Amino acid sequence: MSSATASNTFFLHSCFLLFCLLSAPSCVSMFSGIETGDLEKRDDLFPQILRDEAVARLYELGKVSDASGYLERTFLSPASMRAINLIRKWMEDAGLRTWVDQMGNVHGRVDGANANAEALLIGSHMDTVVDAGMFDGSLGIVSAISALKAMHVNGKLQKLKRPVEVIAFSDEEGVRFQTTFLGSGAIAGILPGTTLEISDKREVMIKDFLKENSIDITEESLLKLKYDPKSVWGYVEVHIEQGPVLEQVGFPLGVVKGIAGQTRLKVTVRGSQGHAGTVPMSMRQDPMAAAAEQIVVLESLCKHPEEYLSYDGHCSDSTVKSLSTSLVCTVGEISTWPSASNVIPGQVTYTVDIRAIDDLGREAVIYDLSKQIYQICDKRSVSCIIEHKHDAGAVICDSDLSSQLKSAAYSALKKMEGDIQDEVPTLMSGAGHDAMAISHLTKVTYLCILFVVFEM
Repeated sequence: MSSATASNTFFLHSCFLLFCLLSAPSCVSMFSGIETGDLEKRDDLFPQILRDEAVARLYELGKVSDASGYLERTFLSPASMRAINLIRKWMEDAGLRTWVDQMGNVHGRVDGANANAEALLIGSHMDTVVDAGMFDGSLGIVSAISALKAMHVNGKLQKLKRPVEVIAFSDEEGVRFQTTFLGSGAIAGILPGTTLEISDKREVMIKDFLKENSIDITEESLLKLKYDPKSVWGYVEVHIEQGPVLEQVGFPLGVVKGIAGQTRLKVTVRGSQGHAGTVPMSMRQDPMAAAAEQIVVLESLCKHPEEYLSYDGHCSDSTVKSLSTSLVCTVGEISTWPSASNVIPGQVTYTVDIRAIDDLGREAVIYDLSKQIYQICDKRSVSCIIEHKHDAGAVICDSDLSSQLKSAAYSALKKMEGDIQDEVPTLMSGAGHDAMAISHLTKVTYLCILFVVFEM
């Protein structure tokens, strides 16, 4: 398989799968009413729309960046505004009615044959982390648009039995304001009005930042962005796996049965700033040494939770066993002040990301970690502040919707590759996605795609 063909084929899996989901005979009463023969009539569209054009768009979107030399597209940055216009143009090309809401989410909707029916939502995020991969988030947006464009060209888009809406969410990563799901959270109705008061590192609040982008939003208008649960039938998200499991089992895609809960902490350790050469080791109150010890304790706790967590009614045996297979903890950012090689720092700040499929177990880990952090600070005569920046409970995907997604995945793979001996695998996701926020609004399901990229 050539390099170009390899990456294009993996992308075709996701586009064609969504096409099959919308048009599969088993979904006639819920989705489209498209006859099976229609899938056979226009196979020539699949390489053109579901593969070549889709991949070209993915690479085009991957070049829309605020940085030179790597991909960075954060919440409503200049690059994000360019991405909004590009995605909206692609949605309109697919025959969708489009708009951008007050949190910067891009919507593309087709009402189908019954505009009053509950809508199927399909989406993912258009923002990125710093130095991001071009498929993260964008894959779910572009594949959904491509699937609907194929139906539009087929003349079947308006025959859908229910409305279908593609949403490119404005902020899932939470890079700038350190709070995730600003886009999907607004639509799900889980963002409190106080969210608008959250500030970034430059002390710019979200509401002021939105005003800078000509978006005047109030607490009242934020709450109005919430969708009526009675108007939504379900949500489907397609995303790259971001892990090694599918590659290990040799399968190009898998259906997710649940998404791990997540907590983000910000730990600030303050000590006594001093000269590196004149303060004796025995007299130091070094926040860097304290932070380093805390980080090592975090690693040990998360590698061996059974050695740390108690069984005194707060953490059961089954919870500890669950943590032993799903718990992951990460320190991804450290900053010091004044950050000079010849100065004992006066302050160290670091982030902690804790994820597990068992919410009670995750809470037990946070409790035990916090206790040990404070003990280390007391021992070293420094002060500690622990701030909770983000909490999201674990999400279990809807079994019926996931079953239909699994059936559509099998149909897509069989049509593309012939006989398939193995079942489409199911797996847990340790990565948080917009499906976590939308689960507060409607039933959700989520598909992992193995995306192998070769150098061109």
